[in-house]
Amino acid sequence: LGMALEKLPLDLPAPTDDGKSDHLTGMMLPNVTLTSTSDDQVTLSEISGRVVIYIYPMTGRPDVALPDSWDQVPGARGCTPQSCSYRDHYQELKSLNTRVYGLSTQSTEYQQEVRTRLHLPFHLLSDEGLRLNNALNLPMMNPADVAGLQLYRRLTIIAIDGKIEKVFYPVFPSDKNIDHVLEWLREAPLA
Repeated sequence: LGMALEKLPLDLPAPTDDGKSDHLTGMMLPNVTLTSTSDDQVTLSEISGRVVIYIYPMTGRPDVALPDSWDQVPGARGCTPQSCSYRDHYQELKSLNTRVYGLSTQSTEYQQEVRTRLHLPFHLLSDEGLRLNNALNLPMMNPADVAGLQLYRRLTIIAIDGKIEKVFYPVFPSDKNIDHVLEWLREAPLA
């Protein structure tokens, strides 16, 4: 199952743009503090420079079954391939003076296992309490579709000095998100 998490099935249903991220561009990252996989506290509004925050539903683990019908929920599958693609392009992001965080509603302890197993050179942020959602009204999955869990829909934010400059939503397929992000970063050099 470990390798199965890293490969996307070919017949996944694509998510549609429901407009639930349209309000985000131009907003400021809120004064929300989240725990990172380094056990540091990261206050989003205080992140200086350019940052990519890719928000994902949940990363599967080889020893834990995914919710029933996970592959049928548009945009649900693909958190591991997405994280691995950011890992594989981490040096390029650094060369573009851009930091990266992954973010989900999973616990810090769960994310620490994922970060170690996937050899991620960046940290993941836990929003178990949905504080970012409360501040920004982010798109959420229907709990009825995902075993009653409170999970974000896949979304990627690029912010500069706290201001949201670009939002990628919906993100599909997840492993191609990094390509679109890098293309945008290359075309929008920092002053």
